[in-house]
Amino acid sequence: MASDSKRPAVLVTGAGGGIGAATVRALADKGFRVYAASRNGEVAASADVHPLAFDVTDRGAIEAAAEQVLARGDHALAGVVNNAGLIVQGPLELVPEAELRRQFDVNVIGTTLVTQTFLPFLRAGKGTLVNLTAGTARAAGPFYAPISASKAAVQSLSDALRLELAHFGVSVVVIEPGAMDTTIFTKAAAAAEKAGASAPKELVSLYKAPQDAVAASMAKLKPSSPTLVADAIVKALSAKKPKARYTVGPDLRLLGLLSRLPLRTRDRLVAGVTGLAKVPAVH
Repeated sequence: MASDSKRPAVLVTGAGGGIGAATVRALADKGFRVYAASRNGEVAASADVHPLAFDVTDRGAIEAAAEQVLARGDHALAGVVNNAGLIVQGPLELVPEAELRRQFDVNVIGTTLVTQTFLPFLRAGKGTLVNLTAGTARAAGPFYAPISASKAAVQSLSDALRLELAHFGVSVVVIEPGAMDTTIFTKAAAAAEKAGASAPKELVSLYKAPQDAVAASMAKLKPSSPTLVADAIVKALSAKKPKARYTVGPDLRLLGLLSRLPLRTRDRLVAGVTGLAKVPAVH
């Protein structure tokens, strides 16, 4: 099947979620043809949107999807957006090993496998690789160790690839969202609650007060619309010389400042903002 050469083609993973769905719509509206990848292929097809079904942790399935892209006549892509991801949160002591591995399998290994598979397409198109991180990649917060560490890994991968791929005319961009109005946070909270239900009660009780304090502070945040992230992705893929990082969300202003402070100073400020400073120490 021949491709429409007048419309540049882009791959977006995690296309069934809030940010992914908004990104697919925004890219299609701006004249891109979008390969919208999700685990179950639930994205609706249209003239400009071509659903793909694969799990980002399954190399074989990713390679099969790449063959589908080739079969449609596309050997070059203007962009690959690694948006698929999940959040694992809670006291690190209580996070099940399986959940920790799942966090890194999807966010880090998944991003890597998709990138490796579709790099030949990006080289051919001198396209842009877009990786989504998070504000906590630069300034990790209490009870968000798994997601913070996984996104910090994605940031490091992106920093290395930005130099590795520049020789081929491939740009590497990081999109750094803050709190977004999507279901991923609700799913993360439910998973953390489930993990806590299976943990020893004495350990759960140790963390209850500090967790409640952090949860109360997070509840004050006003999440932004995922369309803001979609707009940033469109901007990055449309620019001749995109920025290395696009930050999205008002809450990232504070995180950006915190990331530049001495660690002990940062700890004191975070403890104050999250209410941890008022939680009595355990003796």
